[in-house]
Amino acid sequence: MEPHRGTLNVATKPAKEAGLDNQICDLKNDELAELQAVTSEMVRLMETAAVPILAVDGNGLVNGWNQKVAELTGLRIDEAIGRHIITLVKESSIPIVQRMLYLALQGREEKEVRFEVKTHGSKRDDGPIILIVNACSSRDLHDHVVGVCFVAQDMTVHKLVMDKFTRVEGDYKAIVHNPNPLIPPIFGVDQFGWCSEWNAAMTKLTGWHRDEVIDKMLLGKVFDSSNASCLLKNKNAFVRLCIVINSALAGEEAEKAPFGFFDRNGKYIESLLSVNRKENEDGAIAGVFCFIHVPSDELQHALHVQQASEQTAVKKLKAFSYMRYAINKTPVRGALKSTGLNEEQMRHVHVADSCHHQLNKILADLDQDNITHKSSCLDLEMAEFLWQDVVVAAVSQSLIACKGKGIRVSCNFPERFMKQKLYGDSIRVQQILSDFLFIAVKFSPVGGSVEISSKLTKNSVGENLHLIDMELRIKHQGIGVPAEILSQMYEEDSKEQSEEGMSLLVSRNLLRLMNGDVRHLREAGMSTFILTAELASAPPASGQ
Repeated sequence: MEPHRGTLNVATKPAKEAGLDNQICDLKNDELAELQAVTSEMVRLMETAAVPILAVDGNGLVNGWNQKVAELTGLRIDEAIGRHIITLVKESSIPIVQRMLYLALQGREEKEVRFEVKTHGSKRDDGPIILIVNACSSRDLHDHVVGVCFVAQDMTVHKLVMDKFTRVEGDYKAIVHNPNPLIPPIFGVDQFGWCSEWNAAMTKLTGWHRDEVIDKMLLGKVFDSSNASCLLKNKNAFVRLCIVINSALAGEEAEKAPFGFFDRNGKYIESLLSVNRKENEDGAIAGVFCFIHVPSDELQHALHVQQASEQTAVKKLKAFSYMRYAINKTPVRGALKSTGLNEEQMRHVHVADSCHHQLNKILADLDQDNITHKSSCLDLEMAEFLWQDVVVAAVSQSLIACKGKGIRVSCNFPERFMKQKLYGDSIRVQQILSDFLFIAVKFSPVGGSVEISSKLTKNSVGENLHLIDMELRIKHQGIGVPAEILSQMYEEDSKEQSEEGMSLLVSRNLLRLMNGDVRHLREAGMSTFILTAELASAPPASGQ
């Protein structure tokens, strides 16, 4: 029978052979799917890895650049893909990368190779990235090497720390061994107890050279109470030194501990010893440095002068203490109270008594470390007083100076204010007013005048208490107080301070304790001190 026209007569394979081909095809598809799954997983791991990973094909062109390496270098993934790896590393690292790439493409994977990668964009000024890299050969289905994957560890920060430590190590050695006389004697000991440092100043002090003590046991060979380079006085001195050194090695540093030893010629050296720990690049204690403080001739002279000054100061304080005692034991009012004085005479006694208290208060202030400093602990009392009593006592202290220069002092206060009962430290207010008034009189021309006036502002705090913002003006004729004295009123740490400047400074600090201050105005032929302070008063009782 003829075959049907138009039909291609193709001989078909036996069913057994066709089934084998299908099995081979299915096997290849399975391998390909598995390879795709592995590749997908590798890409995912590479993208999410916390370490830098980059990959290249057989020609060295980048086909993998994860987010971490992009972050470190400043080069985006899309900018890196397709570039030759040689263009991305520092010139000094090119031979290293070429060798590593060549060997990896041959299937020979190098481990822990260091090379540097360039930085870009915002990271350009930070310098190259230092990587420690492991090479991994990439293979196809037939186990042929088709590329290389570089898995790296960023060592940039570690390198910077090491460089810094190396610089510090070099700096300290340069300082320790500097022959400059300002460098103190220094010796060191490592964590095992061996003498590791002995500078030129130490050689000069002890007579023992560096090569005679280095690498010897510090405790026992270099310092000991017997059979050592530098002999200590006794066993107790050796034990104390052992405690200081071992405590420092344990982290407890010593500052200026008493230390004495005999030098090479038998001269006993008295000094102070400071011990500081030495740390390695990991921050662990690697030994200690010991600094010897020996007073020089200049320092000993300065100490002698200081001791003499302190002795003089103590004598002056004793003298002031006696003056205060003598003033306290003979109060003016108590001595004259029962002598039958009339009212006018008793007013004079009251003024003298106020001046007596003022002088005693000033002498008591001498116990302060620095009465001219605003932070000194000058105390303020709170007691009732009449403003009139304060004004009369303050003005009376300037009467002799006024009489000598023919100066008239006028007080322009409202009568109700003169009789006002106030609360505060009347003696301090009296001291302030008398000081500024005396300065005004001193720098007024002969035959001039001084005027004292006031301005009060009451602020009610409650039903039974008012706060009074007081402003006093002391106006006098003439060009006023010299500028250099006025400047001392505002300079607490002035090295050169006159008696007038110190008086103004102390009074200003007292005003500031009362929430006030002082200003100075110059006008045509007139000068004015403006004092402000905060006092308290009780409202008058009803019917008064």
